[in-house]
Amino acid sequence: MTGFGKGEASLSNKKITVEIRSLNSKQLDMNVKLPTLYRTFEFDIRSRVAAAVVRGKADISVTVENTAVNTSATINKELFREYLRQMNDTLAFSGVDAAYDAIVPVIMRMPEVVSTQAEEVSAEEQAALMQALDAALEQFNAFREQEGATLIADLLRRVDKIEELKAEVVPYEQSRCETIKNRIRENLSQLKVDVDSNRLEQEMIFYIEKLDITEEKVRLSNHCRYFREVAANEDAAGRKLGFIAQEMGREINTLGSKANEANIQILVVKMKDELEKIKEQVLNIL
Repeated sequence: MTGFGKGEASLSNKKITVEIRSLNSKQLDMNVKLPTLYRTFEFDIRSRVAAAVVRGKADISVTVENTAVNTSATINKELFREYLRQMNDTLAFSGVDAAYDAIVPVIMRMPEVVSTQAEEVSAEEQAALMQALDAALEQFNAFREQEGATLIADLLRRVDKIEELKAEVVPYEQSRCETIKNRIRENLSQLKVDVDSNRLEQEMIFYIEKLDITEEKVRLSNHCRYFREVAANEDAAGRKLGFIAQEMGREINTLGSKANEANIQILVVKMKDELEKIKEQVLNIL
């Protein structure tokens, strides 16, 4: 969900620049910085950005640069001349001498000498603003698509690694069962008591069945397959991939709790390490 996009649009006397930045977040959180003149368009800007960003912490910045001398302020020359005449008459009457560089600032602050008309945004300027926004969103989406492709490739590589580690468990399963049986027989032999061999065999089978991890391996394989399908075929799959990763974690945890064998435990730890990296990366996917 991280991304960056920048768009520009030029008018005869202005240059409009829109920048969009986003970071990871579970919900959509937008912060919009606009010139006062463009406040009336904030709702439209938010709507367009929300449709593109979907979720994440997004900062939208709009700046305007004047490329020509242009001001909405006007000086009332007739009123300025009248204030100046009255000021000169007052100073002459009072017998006070004052230079013009001292008088002019005073007159400029007199009522209605300088007036500012409310500036309006033309249809052309509004269109330029939206054009810059669309260009920023296009670049923003291209950035995220490129980053997303890299992330998906990394995620799939880690899923493959988990399946490779799962396959390495197989050689230890049979030896684990024989080790458990031998340990039980050894402990019983030290007790020096008569044991019903048939009943012992039944109990050992029952005990070993509790430690069987076949179902966990099958479910983990199914979750890995489904993870690949969703990553390849669905848009905005981040949340779903996160849920699948949680299910993978449950199977890996159960596999570890039933392992009862040092080598399998080591492989489980490696699987958990890969899965944690998957969970971290999934947060970066929309």
